[in-house]
Amino acid sequence: MSALNTFKTLKLDRVGRDFGAMNALKDLSLDVKRGEFIALLGPSGCGKSTALNCIAGLLPTTRGSIWLDDKRIDTLGPEDRGFGMVFQNYALFPHMSVRDNVGFGLRMRGVAREEAAKRIDAALATVRLSNQAQKLPGQMSGGQQQRVAIARAIAIEPPLVLMDEPLSNLDAKLRLEMRQEIRRIHAGLGSITLYVTHDQDEALSLADRIVVLRDGEIRQIGTPEELYQRPATLDVAEFMGFRNRLPGDIVGTMGDTVSLNVGGETLDGSARENLAGGTAVAAIRPEDLQAGEHGFPAVVDICEYRGHAFFGAAKGPGGSEVFFRSASRMNPGEQVRLAADPARVLVFNEAAA
Repeated sequence: MSALNTFKTLKLDRVGRDFGAMNALKDLSLDVKRGEFIALLGPSGCGKSTALNCIAGLLPTTRGSIWLDDKRIDTLGPEDRGFGMVFQNYALFPHMSVRDNVGFGLRMRGVAREEAAKRIDAALATVRLSNQAQKLPGQMSGGQQQRVAIARAIAIEPPLVLMDEPLSNLDAKLRLEMRQEIRRIHAGLGSITLYVTHDQDEALSLADRIVVLRDGEIRQIGTPEELYQRPATLDVAEFMGFRNRLPGDIVGTMGDTVSLNVGGETLDGSARENLAGGTAVAAIRPEDLQAGEHGFPAVVDICEYRGHAFFGAAKGPGGSEVFFRSASRMNPGEQVRLAADPARVLVFNEAAA
């Protein structure tokens, strides 16, 4: 077995990647233990796919180094790293059968026919496609094609499986089903999975830890629970579902509790930073901002039913758009008051907005 397949830790040490004058990655440092599932999360252009391609060897790094234990790998070509890659568009050969697609990487590596057959059979069994081996990709659904791409990636028995937004082309039902499949497959491999996504639900449901990137920099690393409940900065909070950003004047503090004047009403929350000035921004998830008898005033724009509750958008203080939850349907133009449990309100510096 290759030394790369027996590693314990993947280490990125101040990895940077420039495109001319643009710094696409800025001193990325990260340690990942064998068996971990890591999601690289962030908006388009944040550097997450660039980071994945640098780890894969598809892009050279401008500075820094990448290690598997004490073996430096950023100096190796992609074929010598032996990582499995799953792309957004599947990248299957349309003229080859499923079995031949899965075995392609093994043939390129010169694996003996008998050994290759065993690995192909095992990979197809892992993704539950053993009975589809002779089909062409065009005869399969999108979810099945993505499972073929995963089988091809794992057939080479890689130390790392790298996935670049693999579910973005699938419909909502298939995405949910494939999340479960990917997590199950990862658990059976015992290697590292690095998963690029811009979808916070995917990251939360799949990852052991999430790395949030913005403008080529790591903004926060933590478990799904840590990032969901305690985002460290306003931009991380916004990406973790805190869609409401309400500026206000600080009118009182007690420990971590901060009181803001928002639309003439007091809104209490928890400080997530050392607040520098007389103004701050409260971040609240739509499901936590609820219509009722108390709170700041707003005017309803739209209200829609989502099965378990009504969710709406309204014009809040200063004309800002706010998103809220209601127990009953509300009509456009209706006056409403919105409030949130202080424990569910996070307060950040206004400058971070």
